[in-house]
Amino acid sequence: MIRIVAGESGKPKRTRAVKAALAAGLAVLIGAGAAVASTTVSGGPEPAPAAVPDANPAAELKLGYFGNITHAPALVGVGQGFIAKNLGETKLSTQVFNAGPAAIEALNAGAIDATYIGPNPAINSYVKSKGESISIIAGAAAGGAQLVVKPGIGSAADLKGKTLASPQLGGTQDVALRSWLVHQGYKTSTDGSGDVAINPSENAQTLKLFQDGKLDGAWLPEPWASRLVLQAGANVLVDEKDLWEKGEFTTTVLIVNKKFAADHPATVQALLKGNVEAVDWLNAAPAAEKASVLNAALKESAGAALQPDVIDRSLQNIVFTVDPLAGTYRKLLQDGVDAGTTKQADINGIFDLTALNKVLSEGATGKKISAEGLGKD
Repeated sequence: MIRIVAGESGKPKRTRAVKAALAAGLAVLIGAGAAVASTTVSGGPEPAPAAVPDANPAAELKLGYFGNITHAPALVGVGQGFIAKNLGETKLSTQVFNAGPAAIEALNAGAIDATYIGPNPAINSYVKSKGESISIIAGAAAGGAQLVVKPGIGSAADLKGKTLASPQLGGTQDVALRSWLVHQGYKTSTDGSGDVAINPSENAQTLKLFQDGKLDGAWLPEPWASRLVLQAGANVLVDEKDLWEKGEFTTTVLIVNKKFAADHPATVQALLKGNVEAVDWLNAAPAAEKASVLNAALKESAGAALQPDVIDRSLQNIVFTVDPLAGTYRKLLQDGVDAGTTKQADINGIFDLTALNKVLSEGATGKKISAEGLGKD
């Protein structure tokens, strides 16, 4: 900070200094043509320095995820210690959610700093905050969602007047269900009315309601779709992969609070290293070991392990990848608009894959993930 020195009159010697500096600047401009000198005026206020991100690791990282097989990179990353190892001295705290909107609410309230989540709640948060709330920084899982129904329901035409469930209003499977019903000619409403009633319920409750005959079906992520099929006699009416080009659709991504990312880039990069290691482990581990590790993590996070046939069927439907499949997000946004859970908006900037690509560049493959024109990569 520059101290202003007062003269004998007690007034700052600022006027003469400013005039002298302006005269000198004018002389330089005349003598050098278009050259411009940047000068701090003696005795005048300094401009505020540009904000510099804190490169030091955060004291704590609060991470959210779900007790689902589609969140296996989180289950493995936490359970096997990949994330904690890379965070080093940064304390890792975790919180388990049932669905995306609740996780977004916690993120926006500062209860967590980052979370594994479905893409539609991430899009909705980005749209509502006008791009200020979150960045998608990596993928985690693709595939693994189905509409399963009672026996006797064989087509979309059989759904009129029926009651279906989704994990939570505005969640990724909720949006997929509502959008699909719109394209089948049905009207739905977020209040549960319409040609087909949609009753958002926690996944464990959905299984019980279906077993009790109080639901006709549900659009669910794994392992819940498999649990309804194998443990409650449901049939698959729609496998979501059949609705996407090449059968590829993102189910789980990793997002971070923008302010946290700006303040602690080193911590975000450490989290991404843990995520990459977890995905690599999932893609390399023998099936029996993978099932054992995931079951232990599910027992810890969700309270119960899965039957072997459920976990096997679930894993067959999922691809674990750090690619968030950015090319699918324009359609995901439109699905949210069709479902009535979000509004049309510009989502350019929703991705920041620079830290992920830095981590990948240090690996054996050196591959780069594209933001497909929707952010930085």
